[in-house]
Amino acid sequence: MPSFALIDKPFKTASVGSEDSDRRTLLVCDDEEGPRQSLRIVFKETFNVLLADSGQRAIELAEKHPIDAAVLDIRMGGMSGIDVLNRLKQIDPAIEVIMLTAFETIETARQALRLGACDYLNKPFDISTIRTAVGNAMERRSLSNQIRSNNQKLRELQDELKQQKMQEEIVRTRGEIYGSIIHDINGPLTIISGFIEIISQRIGSATALAGEDLEVVKDRLTRITRQLTNCIDISRRYLSFLRENSAATTQVGVNQILTDLWELLKFHPSVRKHQLFIKPLPEDIQLEMNGTDLIQMLLNLTTNAFQCSSNPMRVTIQGKLPPPPLDLTLYADGPESRFISRATFPHTQSLLALSVQDNGPGIPPENLPKIFNAYFTTKTDQHGSGLGLSIVQRLVTENNGAIYVHSKVGQGATFTIFLPTALRPA
Repeated sequence: MPSFALIDKPFKTASVGSEDSDRRTLLVCDDEEGPRQSLRIVFKETFNVLLADSGQRAIELAEKHPIDAAVLDIRMGGMSGIDVLNRLKQIDPAIEVIMLTAFETIETARQALRLGACDYLNKPFDISTIRTAVGNAMERRSLSNQIRSNNQKLRELQDELKQQKMQEEIVRTRGEIYGSIIHDINGPLTIISGFIEIISQRIGSATALAGEDLEVVKDRLTRITRQLTNCIDISRRYLSFLRENSAATTQVGVNQILTDLWELLKFHPSVRKHQLFIKPLPEDIQLEMNGTDLIQMLLNLTTNAFQCSSNPMRVTIQGKLPPPPLDLTLYADGPESRFISRATFPHTQSLLALSVQDNGPGIPPENLPKIFNAYFTTKTDQHGSGLGLSIVQRLVTENNGAIYVHSKVGQGATFTIFLPTALRPA
């Protein structure tokens, strides 16, 4: 029995309707009437007090009311205080529980603390002791509520930041696309500018054209028309992407694309002082993709190679048909190699491997993982936007392909793109 006396007058236990919503709630569970009512008298002016004469009744109250703290007698008929403690923690792990016992054992104390009791008091006890224990339990509960509230606010903030990052990513991606349009159109426009300069030199102050001059002008005008068509195709492709409409899949001959690429690069400023070799396939292969996509992949890879060094170098473009399925073990990632889109492209079907190989300075191992990141560049502002390789990666991925890069410092680099062919199994 507690050391304080009972007041001999009738009173009621707190009920749902009588609870003060601004006050915290204390659950008292003891199968003896005296201790239950004594604790109610002590705390009725401070908390909403709920009384239970059995473990089962305590569980029922906890399932109906939010409990901040509980005082449980360990030894009761039916469910023990330890069992009630365990069930209360299942209902709400943040409930703070004080255990009472007149028969203390080290094992029960350990078990109670192990299950999450915040205090363990022996009967009899004085009012100041129980007030201090319950006060500490309520403070712990308040702190727990504050932590939970802060965690909720943190989660809401994190969700808001995720939404903000998503919006920023949408804006960034759109800006990247606009940058890609400018980057991709710049190649044909450079060629057009060069052809116009040649025409201007041929025409000069002449009032009429004939013979070789006329043929040169006709040839250059034809090439200008082709480059303008390329510009229009590029613009339509990106506008289609921005409208979220996929362009219709068409078949394109690889050798024709290699011929068009040669025309693009013959007079390209990046090729000056360097050597370019483009080897057509022995037998032409059809790819199910937009021809402009393939030109852009190869053009960006080639100009990227030529711009990696100011010293004269050689770039070779060629293709082959590796036997299916592609043996991915031959293309492992390492300090000198990187395989992009390994897990997503159809490596079991017929593939064309197009490689762009240079004998330049190579890619340092620390830069290799970053080369496909948008805006990553080791070039000066005049020679690189950092978009070329990220554009290649996007176009290859959109066309269900993959990229393998192998480079050794001082020995150049080889970029190989694998693309599904239009060949069907026999």
